[in-house]
Amino acid sequence: MSDLGDFGDFDADADTDDGAADSSSASSDGERAATSSTTDADDGFEPTNVEPSGEDVGIGTICVSQGLRVAEDGDDTTLRAYVTRGNRSSVRIGSYLLAPYPDGETLFCRITGLEYAQQYHADDATEIHARRAMRADEIDESDYKFVAELEPVAVLYDDSDEQSSSGSRTQSGDDGELKRRMTDRVPKPQTVIRQADDTAEIKTGLKMPDDGVFLGHLSVGGEKVRTAASPPTIDYRLKDDYDAGDPLVFRHTLIAGGTGSGKTHGAKNILRQYLADERTYPMADGREVTPAVVQFDPQDEYAQMHDDNPDLDDEFARRLEREGIAYGGHDDTTAFVPKVGSASYAAGHHRAQQVEFTIPFAMVHDNPWLVAGSGLNDNQYGALVSVLLPRFRKQYGADGTYEEFTTFLDDPALREELDESGRVHEATFDAVRRRVLGFDNVFDQDARPITELVSDFVRPGGLTVVPTYHINDSRATETIVLAVSSLLIDQKLSNDPDYDRIKETPLLLGMDEAHNFLTDADSVQAGKVISKFTEAAKQGRKERLGLFLITQDPQDIHDAVFKQINTTVVLNLGDEDAIKSVNIPSNLESKVPYMEKGQMVVYSPDNSEPVELIGLPKCLTRHGRD
Repeated sequence: MSDLGDFGDFDADADTDDGAADSSSASSDGERAATSSTTDADDGFEPTNVEPSGEDVGIGTICVSQGLRVAEDGDDTTLRAYVTRGNRSSVRIGSYLLAPYPDGETLFCRITGLEYAQQYHADDATEIHARRAMRADEIDESDYKFVAELEPVAVLYDDSDEQSSSGSRTQSGDDGELKRRMTDRVPKPQTVIRQADDTAEIKTGLKMPDDGVFLGHLSVGGEKVRTAASPPTIDYRLKDDYDAGDPLVFRHTLIAGGTGSGKTHGAKNILRQYLADERTYPMADGREVTPAVVQFDPQDEYAQMHDDNPDLDDEFARRLEREGIAYGGHDDTTAFVPKVGSASYAAGHHRAQQVEFTIPFAMVHDNPWLVAGSGLNDNQYGALVSVLLPRFRKQYGADGTYEEFTTFLDDPALREELDESGRVHEATFDAVRRRVLGFDNVFDQDARPITELVSDFVRPGGLTVVPTYHINDSRATETIVLAVSSLLIDQKLSNDPDYDRIKETPLLLGMDEAHNFLTDADSVQAGKVISKFTEAAKQGRKERLGLFLITQDPQDIHDAVFKQINTTVVLNLGDEDAIKSVNIPSNLESKVPYMEKGQMVVYSPDNSEPVELIGLPKCLTRHGRD
């Protein structure tokens, strides 16, 4: 096959007679001369204006070539738009568009698909088409249609509109509030569509609140949504007052993200908002109280929130102030360090105050499962709760120590007596004894008991961090975290609390690596923990108790707790099971593995439509070790 370049040498007159060619040329010259003479003699024709009048508005129009239908079932909806050539490069899946109705209402919709279709039927899967395209300098789109598939989200309307006697709406001015309702009408054919670029329209369309706790800026495909306002970005906030229902902080938050996704950076920025001076919540007695934050910290990163971020410059700070975002180190930050055996805590990476504490064995009487860490079965747990602990308390008193308890179990006469009486079989007694050993480094250490530090531990407006990074024993870590969190939850839910400070203070209980403590397991201890946290989650709204869980393995968190989570923040996750477990819409689920650091999906049905966000590029407090 010859190269296509051969066509460039083709001469249509090559085979004609030379004389005929000369004659034809002369004749043509004569005709051109006559035409020129006639034209010069006339005044000439006025040129025709082929430029369209006016300017293009929007990015395209609603088209009906493949149907135009809005239905209750989204699968039966057919809504498509033709996008003009000059706008095609700027259109992205997930972008928000507006299609106005003739009476002033507007359809707010989202792009769910993009498609090139042939303008004229032709087979372009050929050698000649491919070779031409390979030699061309640019792509010619004139032979193709560019069509966007749209998903209707809501109808926007002004509540100042009044219904006329004919049933149509009339615009009464700009004084009314923009509102949304479900999509209940179809747009007209050839309706001009435009990209949503107004903050009020976008926030109303996505049901986003204007005020609340700042999480990030709205984005599509990893790029921030821009508006004509100043600042041009759209802030995303969680409802945080009782005017629109319960504050979402007390309906619980989960942050899920893999290593390096920015989940700790993002968690610090969110927690900093809850520690803002102006943030208060009403209590039952009418007082307005700032919340206390207690954060369990397995990597020893959150005590840094005491310090300012040296990388946060003046220009960035002014931007934060304009958007009403709290920033800077929180002075009222204290690291409560659990004393475990000979383990020492080094704190050169932050300047927060440090207070040592220990877990008194007396707490086990209210939470027997704290010493069932190796997995007692139901029969063994019953013997511990119903026989051994009551007998020990009667003999040694409520303040009996762990050392005294192990001595108590070493008594062979007690073992024989319980076995002969039929109360505890000797094999069961031996199993309980084996499993409650090994807590010598946890209970009753050389530090003040946590029960004596409650007023310092829970402080309105204060951040308490419990670092466990210095503890090498995972069993000890688990016992300490569960003992302290149980103390807080029990007092919050009690109708007759021992510590009024806990009961009367709004409390946000944060737990990093939550999958290690709230996992789905078959042991008695796991069942008691899950039951306690599930009840806390259910009663949180009433008792001003919020759970703030952070994990890289959301699939390991027990379903009973997961179901109580209202706000889910998902950063980059690479594990398919983890992505499936967070229960976000499928269109956003597919984006999770490709999100860069700081990008997130927020699924909070009581706050907004599911959206993509980009978090702040800088941490609002100190973050990271030198």
